[in-house]
Amino acid sequence: MRAIVWDGTAASVESDIQVRDLRAGEVRVRIEAAGLCHSDVSVLNGTIMFPPPVVLGHEGAGEVLAVAPDVTNVAVGDHVVLSTLGNCGQCASCDSGKPTFCRQSLGKLSRPFTKGDPDDPQKVFQFANLGVFCEETVVKATQAVKIPDDVPLTSASLIGCGVLTGVGAVFNRAKVAHGQSVVVIGVGGIGLNAIQGAALSDALPVIAVDTNPAKEAYAKLFGATHFICPDGPDFDLVEAVKEIQPNGVDFVFECVGSTALIRTSTDLLDWGGTLVMLGVPKMGSEASFVVSTMYNDKTIMGCRYGSARPQYDIPLMVRLYQAGRLKLDELVSRTYPLEDFQLALDELHEGKLARGVLNVTG
Repeated sequence: MRAIVWDGTAASVESDIQVRDLRAGEVRVRIEAAGLCHSDVSVLNGTIMFPPPVVLGHEGAGEVLAVAPDVTNVAVGDHVVLSTLGNCGQCASCDSGKPTFCRQSLGKLSRPFTKGDPDDPQKVFQFANLGVFCEETVVKATQAVKIPDDVPLTSASLIGCGVLTGVGAVFNRAKVAHGQSVVVIGVGGIGLNAIQGAALSDALPVIAVDTNPAKEAYAKLFGATHFICPDGPDFDLVEAVKEIQPNGVDFVFECVGSTALIRTSTDLLDWGGTLVMLGVPKMGSEASFVVSTMYNDKTIMGCRYGSARPQYDIPLMVRLYQAGRLKLDELVSRTYPLEDFQLALDELHEGKLARGVLNVTG
């Protein structure tokens, strides 16, 4: 099979990849479409430390090819969106509707792939419990969520990470209410979904911030009421936000992963306001803030994967899409064959994309 493999130095398309047979509680999926996310880029640049060799990709959708005998939630032929949460489905966290708290969902590095000579294969890791930049993958049944066959898989693939992380942060973690004010810093794939989550929650105003002026059209399309484009190191973001919302805002969603912006975000908050951190700084980074500014009941929240409950939230996102309320098709700026992975990376870095999608086998 073909797959995009990072060897610790570079990522390339390799054609000698195999995936092992199913074990109990697993499904095999043919990947039709896979979104290119900044988390994949973070492996390449060392922001996320992940051991090589590894099949990249963690935002995908496809068709079920096989299921283990004990699997009942999906069947062969089903179209599915895949979740990065390899949660067990049985512990107290899973049972209480908090699968992102499941201890099995993070840090368990699986190696279902091999490469090279079948008689002397090299084991290959699976990024984020998925490895969807590959024609086929094996995942836990809890990670596969059935969707209707008439939902385009190219659009549906983006639900599994970008949509759940951004919209989920608004719905599940922050629980933004009608009329509350929001700033979203960073208008990439996660930021756009935080914006449309805020719009779906009837937040007002929804202020988008990005240094790329071309992102204004995207931000407004997804529901931003205002757009701020800092034009240099001396730009005062706090002053610019307070020209719109004089006392500061109820929520800031930091989607860049900048410790400086995390620090600035605390000054954008109104009394009782909340900062939700979605961007991922380099491992080991520390952020600081002026302690006295926090005593007016301000809150700093971490948020992993939009505090998502994939078996509930993915069908909800599909229903919102079918009702014309959630934008998925508009997220797809361009599709690429697997061989054009580097071009997709280049255009992502150039700020040309909301989301690029790889047509893996579609």
